[in-house]
Amino acid sequence: MSNAHQHQAQNPKTYFGGCHCGKVRYRVDVDLSAGSNTCNCSICTKNGNRGTIVKPSAFELLSGEEHLTDYQFNTKSVHHLFCKHCGIRSFGRANIPQIGGEIVSVNINCLEGLSDEELAAIPIIRFNGRDDDWSGTAA
Repeated sequence: MSNAHQHQAQNPKTYFGGCHCGKVRYRVDVDLSAGSNTCNCSICTKNGNRGTIVKPSAFELLSGEEHLTDYQFNTKSVHHLFCKHCGIRSFGRANIPQIGGEIVSVNINCLEGLSDEELAAIPIIRFNGRDDDWSGTAA
């Protein structure tokens, strides 16, 4: 599997993140230099989500499971989780065999401590989720 799909590259760093109101908090180990992704499916397009994909073992939900609401559609392979108080989608869970099976997609805009310059420097991989094509192309 290529780095375009799994962002657990050579030099992972620990980040903390969560929703806007702070009820959902997590820790994730990821090498952001391996890239982030956008998707053209209907929900990601409307939300403007920019994620990074990790295996569940690299993600720990620290608090807020009880504050999450799950939205699924189409193939129901993705759990589009959002805080039921502030509405922010800070991460989601999925099982998509084409990109590694069980994954967690973390919204990099919800990670703490990243400057605008650091965010701008993270490569972007574009997924064609609208057509269930997860091969990914570099932007």
